[in-house]
Amino acid sequence: MPVELVSAEEAMALMMQSDRLSCIIDARSEDEFALDHLPSALNWPSLTNEERIKVGTLYKQVGAFEANKLGASLVAANIAQHIENHVMDLPKTWRPLVYCWRGGKRSGSLALVLGQIGFKVNVIEGGYKAFRAAVVQQTSQLALSLQFKVVTGPTGSGKTRLLHALAAQGGQVLDLEALAVHRSSVLGRIPGQSQPSQKQFDMRVWDTLRQFDPSQVVYVEAESKKVGNVSVPETLMETMRASQCIDLVLPLEERVELLMEDYAFFAQDPEQFCNRLTTLIEARGKVVIAQWQSLVRSGHIRQVVEELLSQHYDPTYASSVERNFRYWPDALKAELKDHHAASLQALAKRLISQTS
Repeated sequence: MPVELVSAEEAMALMMQSDRLSCIIDARSEDEFALDHLPSALNWPSLTNEERIKVGTLYKQVGAFEANKLGASLVAANIAQHIENHVMDLPKTWRPLVYCWRGGKRSGSLALVLGQIGFKVNVIEGGYKAFRAAVVQQTSQLALSLQFKVVTGPTGSGKTRLLHALAAQGGQVLDLEALAVHRSSVLGRIPGQSQPSQKQFDMRVWDTLRQFDPSQVVYVEAESKKVGNVSVPETLMETMRASQCIDLVLPLEERVELLMEDYAFFAQDPEQFCNRLTTLIEARGKVVIAQWQSLVRSGHIRQVVEELLSQHYDPTYASSVERNFRYWPDALKAELKDHHAASLQALAKRLISQTS
């Protein structure tokens, strides 16, 4: 049969088999797609944002029959455009997985036409909503099935860089900050880049976890429950906090150098740094923040970075990590003399041999 309904779980299995699936098509509107979508999905709206509003308004003001007629006309025109733009050169062996929100009208219409052409099409039964529910459930199961090693260390000690070095050495790495597009501190928002929605972050986490080998260690940085504006899935957070730790140690002067590199954009735009410092007023007081802002504006950014570490981040670090990560007192100590790439690569190689 050209069109076949598959459950969310069956769709997940298909996504791991490139020989059985050519691509994933999201038939929802642009805004729905932007909020969240399946990994690597293409957006072929059956109804655009504006068209959905128009059909919805007609439904409320006139009735379902008139709205359905308008919707059918718009959907038919959009599907014709998608076929003309994307399908004409595809071979008969092309096999897409299609979904919409829940009811299946938008994905079903697209799948019907593709099936009539002769393509074998899979449609997710229950759409995105069913897939999202399966993602939440499977994320918990995956988190419990994996062996985590949690990299701890005070701000600026190079935890993220160590994760990158571990990945370069072939280690399995869950980089939550990369998935969240945030460096996880009050100063951690990355200029020019927006964070994903909570649902999209959850999807990214699930997509990463499902590709790990459960027989091998997964390295992850110690995080709080929130990375910027998004929350780490609860079961994953609990599992991380109950996992063995690797405590990264780097001299203070090297930590300052590392942060000066990582936050170089603050030196290029001191006012942005000053604005971000205002988020610390409640914790440090207006007088201290005003002093730091004055130092930043006069070019003494390095001094401010060092004081941020010694006066703000470091005092509460040890008590926080000990309170939240059960095995931190017994953590494997990983000392670095500097933050250079060669040192991080050597440490990563040593850690993989010790913890795998």
